[in-house]
Parts: sequence; structure tokens; C-alpha cells
Amino acid sequence: SLSLSLITLPVALFSSVSTVMASHFFFFVTLLILFLSLSSTAKNHDAPQDLVRSSCVHASYPNICLRTLSTYAGPAKTPRDLALAAVKVSLSRARKVSSFLASVQSESKREQAALSDCVEQIGDSVDELSNTLSELKHLRSGTFRWQMSNAETWISAALTNEDTCLDGFMEVDGKVRSDVKRKIRNVARVTSNALYLINRLDQTRRKAVFHP
Repeated sequence: SLSLSLITLPVALFSSVSTVMASHFFFFVTLLILFLSLSSTAKNHDAPQDLVRSSCVHASYPNICLRTLSTYAGPAKTPRDLALAAVKVSLSRARKVSSFLASVQSESKREQAALSDCVEQIGDSVDELSNTLSELKHLRSGTFRWQMSNAETWISAALTNEDTCLDGFMEVDGKVRSDVKRKIRNVARVTSNALYLINRLDQTRRKAVFHP
């Protein structure tokens, strides 16, 4: 009986050690899989941000570009995605400014005249930005050059209208002028960034930006 106990004891110990080692092994494997999964997720999350950073660094207003596009809904995976997002930001802000301008009233004839002109000019900008957005949404490899030329022309015209609106307030003083200039400059800066990103897209011409 003693001999049997001496024989079975090492077997039991070996079995116990094996169980512990197996448990530790599976725990380690689980941790490794979790770590690799988190690393992959982090890399996938960082990729769009890397594109935003590398694209915005040479924009007309890099800090504004980085701030507006880093927080924009929907990850930008290609230069086309980024250009689309930039135009959407510009269009959204232009529409808000258009509504603001339409609501402003002034007792000064000169100021009211400048406001009326500005309403028309920003309204044109909204139309031109809408056309730009539509063109970018339907890019095709066969007509890419022509479509990009259209997009660049429209967004350049939108930027010109925004600048013209500002020029109309050069000889106008008061709070209305201050509010209008601040809002129009905000739109003009994001529009300028959008124009840069469209030009950048035109230069890359990667097949990945096209719809099949």
C-alpha cells in the first residue's frame, strides 16, 4: 500500500502541475489574442487620423483643417473621402451664414446694401459648393479630369464670392460688420482648405478614389 502511494503521488503531482501549466498557457494565449486585437483596432483607428494629419499639414489653414476634419463624422480612408468631408464642412457653414445674413436687419442704408449683396453672394457660394460636392460624389476614371476641373472651378468661385462679401463691408462700421466678417472669414478658411484638398486629390489621381 505504501509502495502504491509512493508511485501514485508523483503521478498526481505531475497531473496537478500539468493542469496548472495548461491553465497558465491558455491564460497567456488569451491575453496575447486580446493584445493583438487591441493593437489592430488602434492601428485601424489611427490610420484615418494619419491621413488627416498628413493632408492638412500644407493646407492654407492647417490647424483649422486638422480640427474640423479630425472630428468630422465618418472616417476618411482616401484623399477623396477627405476632400468630400472638407466640402461638406464648408457647405454646412456657408448655409448657416446664409441663414444668419438673411435674418440681420440694419438701419444704415450702406450696411443694408452690403448685407443684401452678401446674401446673394453667399447664396451663390452655397450653390457652387453643392455642385462641387455632387461632382466629387460621382467621380469616374474616364471623366476624372473633366470632373475635377468642374469641382475646382466651382469651389474657387465659392471662395471668390465669400471674399467679395467681405470686401463689401470694408467701408461699413459697427457690430454687424464685425459679426459678418467673423462668420464669413470662418467659411472662407474652411473653403480654402477644401480647395487645397481637391487640388491634392487631383494630383494623386489614385484609382482607389473611383467608384467601379
